[in-house]
Amino acid sequence: MHPNIKLGRLFGIDVGIHYSWFIIAFLIFLSLASQFQAVNPRWGQATTWTLAAITALLFFASILAHEFLHAAVAKARGMPVRSITLFALGGVANIEREPADPKSEFWMAIAGPITSAVVGLFFLAIAWIAGWRPESGTPPEPLWAGLVWLGYIKILLALFNLIPGYPLDGGRVLRSIIWAINRDLVRATRIAARVGHGVAVVFIVLGFFRFFWQGSFGGLWLAFIGWFLANASVASYASVESSTVLANVRVRDVMSQVCPTIDGNVNLRTFAEDYLLRTGRRCFVVLRNGRGSGLITINELKKVERDRWPFVTVSEVARPFDSLRAVTPDTPLSEALEFMVREDLNQLPVIENGVIRGVINRSDVLQVLQTRAELKAA
Repeated sequence: MHPNIKLGRLFGIDVGIHYSWFIIAFLIFLSLASQFQAVNPRWGQATTWTLAAITALLFFASILAHEFLHAAVAKARGMPVRSITLFALGGVANIEREPADPKSEFWMAIAGPITSAVVGLFFLAIAWIAGWRPESGTPPEPLWAGLVWLGYIKILLALFNLIPGYPLDGGRVLRSIIWAINRDLVRATRIAARVGHGVAVVFIVLGFFRFFWQGSFGGLWLAFIGWFLANASVASYASVESSTVLANVRVRDVMSQVCPTIDGNVNLRTFAEDYLLRTGRRCFVVLRNGRGSGLITINELKKVERDRWPFVTVSEVARPFDSLRAVTPDTPLSEALEFMVREDLNQLPVIENGVIRGVINRSDVLQVLQTRAELKAA
């Protein structure tokens, strides 16, 4: 998941939030304010809302700690981590590739729940040292009420994450165990994904049962988690399987070797009307003095105001070859696909020794996957 809003970098990792995070953050804030007001009606409005805000921030900070532990183990095991993103259902560490062995998978997965449990016990310990006792019921002070809530919720989240529903942490632990036994990552992923899908179905059924028969709105939340888990398990398995299918395919095998060209002196209006709209192609090599000098796509066109198109040439907005993110003909196709997904690119130039050899598009990769899937099913 790509962050929509970047917050900065911490320990060399980009940290950001997805737009969906604002929804859950607002709901948690309102829920905490209502809960704290019910715990002790004598607390004023300012105290209640301030406590709710502080508790919510500490909660999301603890989720970041959870994901940073995942990231730390991944980096220690040689798996680069691009970013950490907070979203509606928690957080996710965006790791560039799959673990190389079952042991790396196990320790990377288990690190998160352990962190959550430790953080939860830490919050409860602070409240206990301050005088709170579980048998006493309501915490005497607002601050301790927030710490007690954080303590219990983090322990519950640690237990929830251990549910063997791939791609939850517990599902990844299950996959690592199966992988260690059968030595087949794709098969282990398939089994873990099926278990995860089964867990998701249970969540959905229980959620709707609670909502329609018990009148609990929490049932809708449980059903939503089940729906998300079902989709995530299918997507995760498809990603692993596609990487395996493409493991022995090189960019040169599927790239478009004939690149459409355009003279650098053509203006952007002509480029849009006579090249993009007429051919349907999105990427052209810009020629200057008869030689390729750069690449222009619809993205560069959209950055220029429409009323300036007749007065701007393609060479003025084209991206020079030396500044392009490119691959070589010998780059593994799976690596090229990961790069395009990571950078949100639809096509990549294929450059060798400073000369453009072709262009590879996402559609080229999808066509390979579709053809192989059809042959496999035949």
